[in-house]
Amino acid sequence: MMIMKTLPSKALIIKINLVFLACFLVAYGALLLRPSTSVYHEYAASLVCSLRECHHKGEGGIKMKAVLEERLVVNIEAKAEKKMVKREKPSFLNEMGRGMKIGMVNMEGEDISEWKVHGQIIKVKFEKVSKLLEWKELFPEWIDEEEEMDGTECPEIPMPDFNSYSYMDMIVVKLPCKYPEEGWGRDVYRLQVNLVAANLAVKRGKRGWNNGNKMKVVFLSKCRPMVEMFRCDELKKREGNWWYYEPDMDKLTQKVSLPVGSCTLALPLWGKEINEVYDISNIESSTKISRREAYATVLHSSETYVCGAITLAQSLLRTGTKRDLILLLDRSISKPKRAALIKAGWKLRFIKRIRNPKAEKNTYNEYNYSKFRLWQLTDYEKIIFIDADIIVQRNIDLLFHFPQMTATGNDASIFNSGIMVIEPSNCTFNMFMQRTKEIISYNGGDQGFLNEVFVWWHRLPRRVNFLKNFWSNNSNEVSVKNQLFGADPPKVYAIHYLGLKPWVCYRDYDCNWDIGDQRVYASDVAHRTWWKLHDSMDKSLQKCCMLTKQRKIELEWDRKLAGKMGFKDEHWRINVTDPRKFT
Repeated sequence: MMIMKTLPSKALIIKINLVFLACFLVAYGALLLRPSTSVYHEYAASLVCSLRECHHKGEGGIKMKAVLEERLVVNIEAKAEKKMVKREKPSFLNEMGRGMKIGMVNMEGEDISEWKVHGQIIKVKFEKVSKLLEWKELFPEWIDEEEEMDGTECPEIPMPDFNSYSYMDMIVVKLPCKYPEEGWGRDVYRLQVNLVAANLAVKRGKRGWNNGNKMKVVFLSKCRPMVEMFRCDELKKREGNWWYYEPDMDKLTQKVSLPVGSCTLALPLWGKEINEVYDISNIESSTKISRREAYATVLHSSETYVCGAITLAQSLLRTGTKRDLILLLDRSISKPKRAALIKAGWKLRFIKRIRNPKAEKNTYNEYNYSKFRLWQLTDYEKIIFIDADIIVQRNIDLLFHFPQMTATGNDASIFNSGIMVIEPSNCTFNMFMQRTKEIISYNGGDQGFLNEVFVWWHRLPRRVNFLKNFWSNNSNEVSVKNQLFGADPPKVYAIHYLGLKPWVCYRDYDCNWDIGDQRVYASDVAHRTWWKLHDSMDKSLQKCCMLTKQRKIELEWDRKLAGKMGFKDEHWRINVTDPRKFT
């Protein structure tokens, strides 16, 4: 007999499935409808409402959902408020009165509720600059100044829509600060926020409209705001991380009108082609000129550069300038040399040298921080500093139209301090002195120091401070530069004699040719240009350019070594006729 296995009926299977489905739906519904414990406990009382409130016009479910969502938004905002940083207001705020319009920049995360008693709060919005934008793109080592290729262009740094905001009495800015990270001063975001504050003050700031009150800019930062825009003298008060400025609006207006970096020239000074000269008419008509201006140079520690200072003064006077010529010097310069310097055109100011605390004793840069004394020339509004190894070939009074810090480019993102526009200030000088031990100069000298203070600078054409060097060492560079060095009438505005100076060489040729690592500075054409100026000076001034006995020995030794090295240009074979060799 076969035993048949009894199978469950089809109806039974359906009933079992329905039971499971019902249990699942009940469990799912319970989970879905059960409120969060935290939300329930936080809002239980507030969500109890009457039928009239919660079921108006039969939309009970929608109304209940709306109330719940509103409460959740309030909760999120309340939590955000709890995360706000509450700082004590600076006491100087109480002296400013009330009824002001206060622009708030980059103040997210800050509790500004207490500021409302002083007036209307205006939150200024802007797009944060991309993290991909690097400082070297704003301050490149080289730009196409003569527009021989594509010309120059700067990257864009986002700014607010200034026209969408009303005029303001005060701007409050939270400034980013990465100090003491390496390179913290060259933070693009930091530059952006400073530029936003400066542009907002210029474009939306009230200029003495309110009973003669000046525009106020308040920063919140552990770092000093950029001195390139908000000058040391304009700082009225400081309390902890609060900085209160009353900027000179004319100076600030000029600043923000300039390019955002050295990625293009501060002002276009000439048309295309390298042979064209500057057209300064548009600059003269758009800027104010003060007669409290002067050219200046510095001599200290030895008389090595006395001859250079004399030829510099003579070159300036030949350009027709009417500005004062100021020479800062110490007592190492003898009385006869001082008399010659006065005769050359300099007005003497005696200084006490400033030692570079990071320099080794008896090194060339031991006292080169003495250049900081230039900022103590406060009887002048602007100074154009010129190194004593430079000669000026064309009038450069146009540089007085530019603000501090204006200079030509050097390596990487830095400027060359051989010619620079500065604005004297005892406050700035004191700031330098306070930071001499803190700042690390890349070259151990004043140029490296100043480049760490003035990271935002304005580029002048290189023909303003044309360096005598041939770094690329190709025939095209040599040809173009030598053409410019020897042009008559001049095509460059100043020649900067790097390497061994013309007055310590024989006049017959540039002695940089005789030393291996100095040959990149050698140019017989530029050498002859300097000696042409020398020969045009009064004979009594030429006497300050004689060779010492020790220097003659060094020159002959270098010529002998050059012969042993077998330099193919064979300058060491030239028969020397310089009469200074024989006196």
